Amino acid sequence: MRNPFREFIYFSRAERRGVVVLIAGIVLVFLSGHVYSYWRERQPLSEEEMERQAAAIAEYKSFLASLQEKEAEEKERDHRFRHSSKEQPPAAVLAPFDPNTADSAAFCRLGLPGWMARNILRYRDKGGKFRQAEDFKKIYGMTKEQFQILLPYIRIAPEESEEASVRLYNPPANSDSAALLQTVQEKYPEGTVIDLNRVDTTELKRIPGIGSSIARLIVGQRQRLGGFYSITQLEEVHLDAARLQPWFSIDTTAIRLLNLNRAGIEQLRAHPYINFYQAKAFVEYRKKRGKLHSLKPFILYEEFTETDLERIGHYVCFE
Repeated sequence: MRNPFREFIYFSRAERRGVVVLIAGIVLVFLSGHVYSYWRERQPLSEEEMERQAAAIAEYKSFLASLQEKEAEEKERDHRFRHSSKEQPPAAVLAPFDPNTADSAAFCRLGLPGWMARNILRYRDKGGKFRQAEDFKKIYGMTKEQFQILLPYIRIAPEESEEASVRLYNPPANSDSAALLQTVQEKYPEGTVIDLNRVDTTELKRIPGIGSSIARLIVGQRQRLGGFYSITQLEEVHLDAARLQPWFSIDTTAIRLLNLNRAGIEQLRAHPYINFYQAKAFVEYRKKRGKLHSLKPFILYEEFTETDLERIGHYVCFE
């Protein structure tokens, strides 16, 4: 019986020669490329080819150098940003201060870090008082060395009697606090008007119904805000703005402004009307899109409401 598979793979002598010649040709073609490349490498380059090769190498090196320079710039920028975002301890400028009325800037000038200044303000906002100098060392984070340095400069105004009070203080609904009290002293006559942004505690106490506690409350809120733009802002510290309004005028040019094109996150968030996320939004926008000229771009940001932007607008500038 004939085997069809054997007949399929069977080659005649002429066919076998042809297959051998074909394989030999393929091998020669394959080797010729290597031989030609080797021969070309052994041949000396012309001046024109050498110039082209040198130019290509120089261009490649220049490209690598530009990438390395750009990477170094980005690292340096990130390094500067990380360090600028950290609170740097301010140089201490020692001067007399009242811990019950001093603002965060005053505490920082005394050499206290920003986070400790915020702790003090939060303590006061919750109704805390420093009745004697030793109370100041109870602030969280206050070291014995810091307290000893500041102790000679602490000046706490004496508390006044609770006689002849006039109710100007509207405590929160859940508060049992009594009204803050006025002191018995010479008062301004009715019709007197003073500038709320420039008056000190001594003058404030001459207004009927205002004693030391209310005077410190008003000055403390003014220092935190940077100034008042409306008498109604006194309601934020639970005072009866309607009853106090006839005694005050407001010079808005005395408001301390924050430059949105220069202030960092920590400086911005220290303002009572700007939280951390809003401060971050200002700084990130400035980094990505350049100098700010108004608050309009933030209307669409979820971090801001119209009320937020209206309030903040009184305390920022774009110089």
